[in-house]
Amino acid sequence: MEKEVIIEKINNFLVDEFEVESENITPEANLKEALELDSLDFVDLVVAIESSFGVKLVGEDFVGVLTLQDFYDLIENKFQ
Repeated sequence: MEKEVIIEKINNFLVDEFEVESENITPEANLKEALELDSLDFVDLVVAIESSFGVKLVGEDFVGVLTLQDFYDLIENKFQ
C-alpha cells in the first residue's frame, strides 16, 4: 500500500472518528498529546487501524512510536 494512501486513511479516521482538528494532524505531532488521545482512545485507534488496514499490531510495535510520522511508518512497514 502506498504511503500517501496510508497517511490519508489515518488522517481521515482521526478527523472523522476522534474529532481531531485537522490542523493538529502533522507528521511531527505527538500521538497522545497533540492529538489529545487518552489511553482508551489509543486502544480504539489501534483496533480501528487493524481492521481498516488488515494488519495486526502488538505492544512491541509501538516501541519508539512517538509521532504521527512514526505511526505512519509503522503501518507502512507492516506491508513490506
